[in-house]
Amino acid sequence: MEKLNLLFLCTGNSCRSQMAEGWAKALKGDLYNVYSAGIETHGLNPNAVKVMAEAGIDITNQKSQHIDEFDNVKLDIVVTVCGNAHETCPILPVYCKKVHVGFDDPPKMARELAEKGASEEEQLNCYREVRDQIKAFIKTLPEGLE
Repeated sequence: MEKLNLLFLCTGNSCRSQMAEGWAKALKGDLYNVYSAGIETHGLNPNAVKVMAEAGIDITNQKSQHIDEFDNVKLDIVVTVCGNAHETCPILPVYCKKVHVGFDDPPKMARELAEKGASEEEQLNCYREVRDQIKAFIKTLPEGLE
């Protein structure tokens, strides 16, 4: 059976979509060719890299990519992982299935905690929480895409 091309789309392709790509490659790489991209590119978030490494997933070789870089890839499924990407997702070909599964924004959550005097560890817990939520979603594939 030929693998489907699965892309996770977020605003800046720095955190949530990167974690989703890492989990999907590790847990569902036998079913999908996995990619991630953003409506913009913000670079790879170091805290996303850190918490994924804690879970045994190395995403250091992934890079922040713009959705336009996938114009020549026949995407079968695009999963938007944030509201902004869902709302501003470019028009996709009719054969491409679009699914929205929103996750909270760890950098925003961590910033809000930092403003209240939270420790670095408490801020990292925002990333860990979303990392684990994304893993739980990835484990539901392919049924979770229905």
